[in-house]
Amino acid sequence: MDIKQLRYFIALAEELQVTSAAQRLHMSQPPLSQQLKLMEEELGVSLFIRSGRHLELTAPGKTLYEHALTITRLLEEAKEEVKESGLGLRGKLSIGINTLSDERLPVVLSVFRQLYPKVTFKIQQNETNTLTRLIKDKALDLAIVRLPVSLEEFDHVILGAEPLFFVTGAGDEEFDKVTYDCIAKHPLVLPSTEGLGLYHLILDQFHSRGLSPAIIGECSDIGMLVELIASGFGASILPRTSVNRYQNHRIRVVPIDGPDVTSSSAIIWLKQHYLSKAAQKLIDLIT
Repeated sequence: MDIKQLRYFIALAEELQVTSAAQRLHMSQPPLSQQLKLMEEELGVSLFIRSGRHLELTAPGKTLYEHALTITRLLEEAKEEVKESGLGLRGKLSIGINTLSDERLPVVLSVFRQLYPKVTFKIQQNETNTLTRLIKDKALDLAIVRLPVSLEEFDHVILGAEPLFFVTGAGDEEFDKVTYDCIAKHPLVLPSTEGLGLYHLILDQFHSRGLSPAIIGECSDIGMLVELIASGFGASILPRTSVNRYQNHRIRVVPIDGPDVTSSSAIIWLKQHYLSKAAQKLIDLIT
């Protein structure tokens, strides 16, 4: 077997259909079927069970699939490492950020740019669920996400926790501190959407106290959310990063009384996937 055959096999194992795999590989079906036949003859085992146009991996096929992924990954890593050792630190870093991402990132990127001027950046903003999917699809190298989120498929570094604050319009009643009992009486717009970690983190604070907050909306665009608060549309609960960023936007920021509840962020990247030297250096600098 050679590396080309392994790539053919990976496409077949993931598409489970010769037609789809051939389209993915930009080749016709007969040569692909022939390569599969040659592999099975060489190994002396069936790699797939055929059921009409569909394929199903056999036990030997599943074993080969795991090895094929490792071999092709190691090859890509070797190629990238050789290029980097010859050309120095360069290339493009694709980074995903959440609207609630860590406020230190702009300063870190400025320092990184001074240290490694040949590295360019693509920075994409989106919700945490979308960012994790883009990491899995290898469309992003790294992402800074707001926890909690499932990290089973990612390597990660926790960037620290920060307190939550109650945020209202500048013209609302003044408080030195406010309790969740009091917050529950205000119309609230949550800084996240259902299904995301921060959304449930905030709701849990009310539910654990037997409270039912008056949720009037959700908004994952923090800039828009702050404008809504400033206009008197509603109040919200925001982590310190967002509060610091929008402090001068006609809003009042009030500490929440009671046991500290914190929101954390993390930088994540895909497990068992080559991470460029530039990405590794950026992680080191952030942490």
